Amino acid sequence: MVKDRWIAKVVILGGGTAGWMTAAALSHTFGRAVEVVLVESDAIGTVGVGEATIPPIRTFHQMIGIDEAEFIRATGATFKLGIEFRGWLNESSTYFHPFGAYGVERDIGYFFQYWLRLKEKGQVSDFSEFSLCTLAARNNVFAPASERPGDPLQHLQSAYHFDAGRYVTYLKGVCLARGVSHKIGDMLAAERDSENGHVTGLKLKSGELVSGDLFIDCSGMRAMLLGQALGVDYEDWSRWLPMNRACAVPCEQKLALTPYTISTARPFGWQWRIPLQHRVGNGVVYSNEFTTDEAAERSLLDGLEGEPLALINRIRFTAGRRKTPWCKNVVAIGLASGFLEPLESTSIHFIQSSIQRLIRYFPDAGFAPVCAQAFNKEATREIENVRDFLILHYHATERDDSELWRYVKAMQIPDSLQERIELFRERGQLNLAAEELFQSTSWHAVLLGQGIRPRTYMPTMALQDDAMLANAYGNLERNFKKIVSRLPDHAAYIKEHRLTSTMENR
Repeated sequence: MVKDRWIAKVVILGGGTAGWMTAAALSHTFGRAVEVVLVESDAIGTVGVGEATIPPIRTFHQMIGIDEAEFIRATGATFKLGIEFRGWLNESSTYFHPFGAYGVERDIGYFFQYWLRLKEKGQVSDFSEFSLCTLAARNNVFAPASERPGDPLQHLQSAYHFDAGRYVTYLKGVCLARGVSHKIGDMLAAERDSENGHVTGLKLKSGELVSGDLFIDCSGMRAMLLGQALGVDYEDWSRWLPMNRACAVPCEQKLALTPYTISTARPFGWQWRIPLQHRVGNGVVYSNEFTTDEAAERSLLDGLEGEPLALINRIRFTAGRRKTPWCKNVVAIGLASGFLEPLESTSIHFIQSSIQRLIRYFPDAGFAPVCAQAFNKEATREIENVRDFLILHYHATERDDSELWRYVKAMQIPDSLQERIELFRERGQLNLAAEELFQSTSWHAVLLGQGIRPRTYMPTMALQDDAMLANAYGNLERNFKKIVSRLPDHAAYIKEHRLTSTMENR
């Protein structure tokens, strides 16, 4: 084995969620074989809106050796079964986007098609009645997913709401215990190799030069390495996702500890509610083309359920992505690689998936271009698929009560999304690749919730025994309701399993 063949030192620029998640994963994967150094400025805060997650976060935590109970207590976390969308189809509408699956595994995955057949004949309930996560959320109850094959509770999939600031503190402690080096300092410039253009070191204000082999850009939307030093262009998607501002503030919790996020559409954008053990996270996402900062902030403060616990955090952004998140020996992770608004809680997932992708294509000292190409191709496909899913929420609407909703309703959408809508509207089918983040449960929930109804179903469904199907669906509905009636209250579950936050309420 040639000693100089392998990467010996990784330098991460930027702390926050992206930086410390990356450091935790790399230190767990490589141990002491690869030196990991994280450089961050003490003058820059985190965006702080990444408090809601989706189920793959559990896989990531298992991958990096995180104990769930310890993590929940340290971050004031609660459980999340999905997102309730209020006012997105019209001002009085409500629907739920659940995790898990609708129904149970049967035949070859035609559960929705069978339902369409029965719905046409008036022999079946609303589709949401066949989601355990939806039913549990409506009743404010929770239990972990079962690992027993055939147990309906295996579909009770969940994620977390957690305090992003506490999460960073927790991960930092994990990383330092594993030998990650932590340097505080502001980067003045990136030094580069004159021959191949690779970054060779970070020059700090203190005069110190932090050298390395592989550099991870976690510097947020500034993208100090990928964007500023290497000049990788940013692809602007604001014509489809016009929101470019957010303001966030935590408040006292006065309402129930719900096991789900709430997203409420407003004339100027939308508002989130994320319940934690020690507070509630709140924020509005909007475009300054359709409202003023003052009006958005006033709406946010007027809608709080309790007293605000901090000053408003203001964020500016442009929806889009860096065209090549891996360029030369720099890989951007988190906001440095792109930004999509947190409508479907994907911000932390993009960090997670980028880290897992980096580990899968981790380079040796030769930096073969094919690794970066594979990384970039997958990253592009992932964010474009999620982009289309978010656009669906805006475009498929009956709202015309404001300039914003009239714009998104009439705008031209990507062909990739238009084709999916047309196929679903014709016969309720979805053309999804196995690697896509959002699968049939998600698309069914949002398409139906946003008012898109299939004209018909697959012709093979007409060959089924309607009486047998109706009986099976009726039994399943009754069984799901019985299961949910026996589940514990969400807050009670956290208390009973000794998951209560170990930190002060702040």
